[in-house]
Amino acid sequence: MRTALDADPVLLDRHEQDFVDKVRKHGWFHTSVAPRVGEDGPSFGYTTGFWLKFRFPELIVFSLHRQVAHDTFWHVYRELEAGKQFAIGEPRDDIFQNVAAVLLPVSAEEYQSHLGWSRWFYGGDEFQCLQLVFPDSNGYFPWSHRTSDSFRASQSDLTTGNWFGRRGH
Repeated sequence: MRTALDADPVLLDRHEQDFVDKVRKHGWFHTSVAPRVGEDGPSFGYTTGFWLKFRFPELIVFSLHRQVAHDTFWHVYRELEAGKQFAIGEPRDDIFQNVAAVLLPVSAEEYQSHLGWSRWFYGGDEFQCLQLVFPDSNGYFPWSHRTSDSFRASQSDLTTGNWFGRRGH
């Protein structure tokens, strides 16, 4: 698989070279995205490098503090490095310390608007990504009718729709 790691460094600008250097050094990179000025929407962070190193989908998570997201991505990276497998679509208690989480497939239609640096790194959309979804303080995921509108809005649904068929559960 050809990636930006294969690019001639002379052709990369300073930001691109920094990105590539961090993937070389650490095996992955965390991109943190704040809401655009004047637009609604939560902040989010995503990985680049998991797909290349482990053939495990990249991860994206919404509305976590940057450092919490970064630490969570590192945790998952280390677990993958140790050979752990993560089931998709099932609540798991081994990602966060105090709450369950669910990994759901991100629709390729969402890549352009959310995964810019990963798309650049891989030279297109030929990689997979999972959304890391967490519950509210009562343990309800955003697709539950028991969550508040503000909590639902804090985690955009990047699945193929209806939280991958979970709405109402």
